[in-house]
Amino acid sequence: MGAQLAAQPVRVVFFEDDSIGVSEEAKAVILDAVAVARRYPGAPVRVLGFSAPEPGLAPTVALSRARAERVVNEMVAAGVPRAQITQQGRGAVAFDAAPIQSRRVEIHIGGN
Repeated sequence: MGAQLAAQPVRVVFFEDDSIGVSEEAKAVILDAVAVARRYPGAPVRVLGFSAPEPGLAPTVALSRARAERVVNEMVAAGVPRAQITQQGRGAVAFDAAPIQSRRVEIHIGGN
């Protein structure tokens, strides 16, 4: 089980500007993560939220937390025990080449 978990890729959910709305594409990514988390019930799941840099730090941290919480709620609703998941809003991160990269939530399953 350990090698299979270590090989799990990080799943990434993208968001629109200033939004916590989950698109159909994002739902598919979340459900893929749910399937893996349910296959390995003891595996830790880390959900990390990010946002695009904006003037003033507090709104970006709050938005990154809200995005992470939204993904966690979707995962719990699909059957992953809340106790299996940790979450963190990481705040702003700049990606000049592809700004959408800043507006993301990463889902890490196992040791990745």
